[in-house]
Amino acid sequence: MPDRERRGRAGRDARTGSGRAPGRRPRLTDVAARAGVSPGLVSLVLRNQPGPSAPTRDRVLEAAQQLGYRADRTASLLARRHSRHLGVVLDVRNTFHAELVTDLDETAGQLGYDLVLATLTPARDERRAAETLLDFRCEALILLGPIDTAGQLSALGRELPVVVVGRRIRSDTLDVVRAADDQGVAQAVGHLVELGHHDIAFLDGGRGTIAADRRRGYRAAMRGRGLADRLRIIPGDHTEAAGTHAAELLSGAAGSPTAVIASNDRSAVGLLDALARRGVAVPGGMSVVGYDDSVLSRLAHVDLTTVSQDAREQADQAVSLVVGRLETGRTDAREVVLSPRLVVRSTTGRPGSLS
Repeated sequence: MPDRERRGRAGRDARTGSGRAPGRRPRLTDVAARAGVSPGLVSLVLRNQPGPSAPTRDRVLEAAQQLGYRADRTASLLARRHSRHLGVVLDVRNTFHAELVTDLDETAGQLGYDLVLATLTPARDERRAAETLLDFRCEALILLGPIDTAGQLSALGRELPVVVVGRRIRSDTLDVVRAADDQGVAQAVGHLVELGHHDIAFLDGGRGTIAADRRRGYRAAMRGRGLADRLRIIPGDHTEAAGTHAAELLSGAAGSPTAVIASNDRSAVGLLDALARRGVAVPGGMSVVGYDDSVLSRLAHVDLTTVSQDAREQADQAVSLVVGRLETGRTDAREVVLSPRLVVRSTTGRPGSLS
């Protein structure tokens, strides 16, 4: 090879030909750039799915080999089409997600499938987590409470079977399993009103469809009970810190509510802790309701009144939907909406009660 050509080729190799920084592990998008096709098409080829032409398959596989993209997994995939792996994307800090994964694993195992988990971190968003699961030959994905846009999620659903758990979303490509969150919050409002509460605040869950549905349920239920003038939404998110901050806001405010409904159990527990530190009795000084019925809420020293989403049923439905797509070739999008259930424990009582 002439020196000039060798130097030119070396320069291209150093740049990887796809904009990939030297030293970084090649990704699916790098293979797509090298082959001149979409990431979705690369995914189809590497999962040995029908659709791409023979020349396109050859080009993608050659690009993957040149880049060193999971060559061992690619070869294994070509030798065996079905991995029987279901990928799950979750927030490891979310206790309800952890419970869902336990139930998902049991249900999947009964049907002969294994779970592969990818967790969200500050450095790993949902799309990156999904790509990692595709690397591990997952045939379908189960996304727990995803926050990506409907368009992004629908595009992913065009690449492989995807079921979204916990979030309301309109899509022609995705299956959805969720609880009727607005109804769940309405049950909490009704419970507190029947105990004699009228000044009921809502600790918000921040951005996202799930938080919006619960916020909407609070507003509708308060108006339905003739308490529109008592509406009070406290800014927050789905962390314990949000509950701590809510206690600070309420301690310095005139006319504090007698009850607070939190958008999830984590923020409710943060509120309980902050109230205990301030000497506010629960439920005597303030009643607190959470949402999720997570393992955290059932701890003896927490004993939180909360709304159950029925993790077991959500897991059963999610696995049933995704396995149905894999084994029957079903392509129509389906939605399963479950009825939530209020679980009354010791953190709610009549205003000013001692127990």
